[in-house]
Amino acid sequence: MKDRSSPDVYVHFGRAIIALNRMSANGLSSRIQQFLNPVELQRVGVQSPFQRLALQMQDVSGDRGVLKEVIQNGEGQLIPMDASVLIHFSGYLEYSDRPFESNNRSKHPPMMKLGRDVTLPGLELGLLTMKKGEFSRFLFLAKYAYGEMGCPPLIPPSATVLYEVQVLDFLDSAEADEFFALTPEQQNTAALSTMLKVANTELGFGNRCFNQKRYGDAKERYKKALTLLLNRKAADQGERNSIAAMKLPTFLNLSLALLRLERPVKALRYGQKALDVEPHNAKGLFRCGQRCFLPQACLEMRDYEKAQDFLLMAQAQKPFNNDINNLLKKLAACLKDSADKEKEMCTRMFANFNAISKK
Repeated sequence: MKDRSSPDVYVHFGRAIIALNRMSANGLSSRIQQFLNPVELQRVGVQSPFQRLALQMQDVSGDRGVLKEVIQNGEGQLIPMDASVLIHFSGYLEYSDRPFESNNRSKHPPMMKLGRDVTLPGLELGLLTMKKGEFSRFLFLAKYAYGEMGCPPLIPPSATVLYEVQVLDFLDSAEADEFFALTPEQQNTAALSTMLKVANTELGFGNRCFNQKRYGDAKERYKKALTLLLNRKAADQGERNSIAAMKLPTFLNLSLALLRLERPVKALRYGQKALDVEPHNAKGLFRCGQRCFLPQACLEMRDYEKAQDFLLMAQAQKPFNNDINNLLKKLAACLKDSADKEKEMCTRMFANFNAISKK
C-alpha cells in the first residue's frame, strides 16, 4: 500500500477535488469537503467556504481578524461607543447551514449595551462600523470570537465563525450612563441641556420597552427620567418651561404604562399630573378616563361619571378621535349597567323594608 505522502496519492486526491469543485453548482461540494482534512485541501489549493467568502470582505480590524460584507446599507450615523443596540443576529460554523445561536425568532429582542452585554470582541468591533437598518455579514477569527479553547460542545477550538447581523435600532446611552454616575448635587448643577438630553434618552428607552410589551421595564425608565426632571431646580421661567415640556410626555407615558400594569390609582395620579402641566391636553384627559376600564378600577357610579367628564373634555379637544369616541360609547354602556344595578338594589331594599313594616 502506498504512503499518504506518495505523489501518486496527491495526484488522485487533486483529481477528486477537481471533481468536487465541478459539483459546486448543485451545492454538494461543500457538504463533502467538510469531511476532508483541511490541511490536505490547502496543499492541493482548494479553498474552504469561509476562505472564499473572505476574499470579498473588508478588513475592519486591521489584521483581517474581523472581516465584513455589507448586504444592505443602513442610514444615519455609525453606532457610537457604549451605545445600547437592538439587533437580530445569527452565528454559524463553517460547513453548517444551521446557526449555533440566533435571536431572529424574537420579535422584540432585548437591547444590549456595548461593553457589557455584547461579549464577543469581534461582534462589538463590527457593530461600531454599522448604521441603523444595516444588514451585514462578518467573519471572526478565533481571537475575536471564542478563542483557542472554543466553547464546547457547540464551538470547536480555534474556530472561525460567521455572524449575520441586522441593526434594528440603537440609542447613544454613554452620556446618560455618565450622568447617572454623578451625585444628585452634580446632576443638578450640570447644564440643563445635558439633563434634558439624558431624560429624553431614558424616555426613548422606556418607549422601546413599552413597544416590546415590557411594561415594568418601561415604567422604571420613565420614573428615572421623571426623577431627573422633578429634582431639577429651574433658574428662570425659560428653564421652567423647558422642564415642563419634558415632564408632559413623561407623565403621559408613565400613566399609560401603569394602565397596562393594571394599577389604575397610580395611572390616574400621573394622568392628573400631566393635566397640571397642560390642563386641556387630550391625551392626559383620555388617560384619566381610560383607567375606569380596568377590572379593579371603579365600582361606583361617581367614578364612571368622573371618567365621562374626562373623556368629554378630551372629545372637545379632538372630536374625531376614534379611541376617545369608542371609549365614550363603552362608558355609556357601563353607566347604564351601573344605573340598572343600583335601581335593582334599591327595589330589593325597599321591598324588604315594606315586608318588615307590614309585620
